[in-house]
Amino acid sequence: MPIAVTLDMMLVRRKMSSRELAARVGITESNLSLLKSGKVRGIRFNTLSAICRVLDCQPGDLLEFVPGEDEPEDD
Repeated sequence: MPIAVTLDMMLVRRKMSSRELAARVGITESNLSLLKSGKVRGIRFNTLSAICRVLDCQPGDLLEFVPGEDEPEDD
């Protein structure tokens, strides 16, 4: 997937644990773990908004486009 999740780096910068973020956002630690590992296919905007609000960041601080082999080719 050409989108990398950089949530771990933001948690380190904010000196916050995954457990605390999950509690403050209102999602399970399991779902947050899946998000951090990039094993999800999508995220709801309200969840992304809540994470950004708690971490005082922008969506671009959490997601990064990384061109690579997994991209579909343009015709």
